[in-house]
Amino acid sequence: MTGAIWNRVKVIWVSSWLAFNTLLVALPIFFSTLGRTTGNFAFTMSRVWAWLLLQVTGVKVVVRGRRHIAPGQPYIIISNHRSHFDGPALAVALGIQFRWIAKKELLRIPLFGRCLRLSRNIFIDRSNRQSAIESINTGVAALPPGVSVMCFAEGTRAVDSEVGPFKKGCFAAALRHGLPILPVSVRGSERILPKGTVVVSKGIIELAIAEPIATEGMGLEAIDDLVAKTRHTIVTAL
Repeated sequence: MTGAIWNRVKVIWVSSWLAFNTLLVALPIFFSTLGRTTGNFAFTMSRVWAWLLLQVTGVKVVVRGRRHIAPGQPYIIISNHRSHFDGPALAVALGIQFRWIAKKELLRIPLFGRCLRLSRNIFIDRSNRQSAIESINTGVAALPPGVSVMCFAEGTRAVDSEVGPFKKGCFAAALRHGLPILPVSVRGSERILPKGTVVVSKGIIELAIAEPIATEGMGLEAIDDLVAKTRHTIVTAL
């Protein structure tokens, strides 16, 4: 079997499982939101979705530093971004409740976008900086107790192994709400699903969780130092 044919078979296989997997978790999520909900069950089901995806594609996640996560403590989780597989890896491996800060365009994806909304994730308009910051602050304030926020601070996937500049919206929210930053470095996902392709390969994704960076008592004037320290921590771990 030629490489092109084999790649096509892999794309069809993964796409079929994605569709089935999404349907499998969507129904419980919809039923769970018939009444008032925190979104915790919906997020737990999304972790099931992510775990199944990793199993089907033969992707293993290795984690270092999970001891730095304190049970019940909410964080602003900051990570670099290399692949669409970063999300599933983080959802499964961190082992805590969190909500995504995501671009609003994801809401347009049939069924998947609806599940994201029901999980009470935070959606932003990336074309409007001030609106995005306000959405983040409002979303963080409305989260249930003990729930963290996950942010890809680069704003998009990197095209190579370099870590791009960090946007400040998540850091402003951390300072405003006094939440510690939890830096997480992701490595290897760019080999699983590189940017610009739909062909998934087996492999290992490594996550390195660093010690939290405190923000309590700090004002917005400290944001540049906080961004620089967090980025340096993530890059160093890579």
